[in-house]
Amino acid sequence: MTGWQMLFYKEVMRFWRVVGQTVGGPVLTAMLYLLIFGHALESHVKVYGQVSYTAFLVPGLAMMSLLQNAFANSSSSLIASKVMGNLVFLLLTPLSYWHWFVAYVGASIVRGLVVALGVFAVAFFFTELSFVAPVWIAVFALMGATLMGALGLIAGLHSEKFEQLAAFQNFIVMPMTFLSGVFYSIHSLPPFWQKVSHVNPFFYMIDGFRYGFFGVSDVSPWLSLGVVSATLMVVSLTALYLLRIGYRIRS
Repeated sequence: MTGWQMLFYKEVMRFWRVVGQTVGGPVLTAMLYLLIFGHALESHVKVYGQVSYTAFLVPGLAMMSLLQNAFANSSSSLIASKVMGNLVFLLLTPLSYWHWFVAYVGASIVRGLVVALGVFAVAFFFTELSFVAPVWIAVFALMGATLMGALGLIAGLHSEKFEQLAAFQNFIVMPMTFLSGVFYSIHSLPPFWQKVSHVNPFFYMIDGFRYGFFGVSDVSPWLSLGVVSATLMVVSLTALYLLRIGYRIRS
């Protein structure tokens, strides 16, 4: 293996060795959401015409799990290396900042996709899913995982302690994912909150992803693609710049 391939392998094995915690836990959480919300609201909520609420819920839960776990993988790895002091061994290698980015974000993509596939595997026991536009599904899944992996790099680089990373996750990532239309269509919201939703990039990731299953969405999938692409570029360039200058990893 080359250097970046070895780092990528190391990052994948880091979460795979505790797969029950890193994959099984999020899948179980999504299943509980599906059981509770699906059972409580199935007969009361209809979206996109004839789409059942449970079927509507599954893509949102899968994407939410993908985003949160892609972020957690890169951010937790960096902060753990900082706290334990073994990050210095990576700094001694001839790996470029591009190698770091590809390895950390690549492993985040793998973890996010594995968790999302686990959610779908469980969801097949609850409802039938259609795949109207599988290309859109793949595009938004990959872009969402890449974006959150890069955002996790930024959070991990900025944080010096686990408490700082937890604040980033609890006050930024979690609210933005839960308020992005995972459990509802934004057309059911009052006008003010619809406008708020339209400035949340997480909404476009989930809405575009959901379009691939049903062929309908709250906004045009092309608009979602544009917003997600622009956000991905900004976040990725920021992460690459911070890695290049050694932000908070070189003294």
